Amino acid sequence: MNFTIEIEQEEDGRFLAEVLGMPGVLAYGETREQAVAKVQALALRVLADKLEHGEVTPELVSVSFA
Repeated sequence: MNFTIEIEQEEDGRFLAEVLGMPGVLAYGETREQAVAKVQALALRVLADKLEHGEVTPELVSVSFA
């Protein structure tokens, strides 16, 4: 599974990172790196939840972010 992260800087200076293709998976950070780290952690939590509930097949799950 490959996920793309889109990053925008808000008017107040914060960064907003969003994982495209995963509705609602977005996070703010004071820096670009912080926003990316937070959104990656959130995406992994969402994916883990989907695995636990059988919404994603677990065969050889591999995750990468671009």
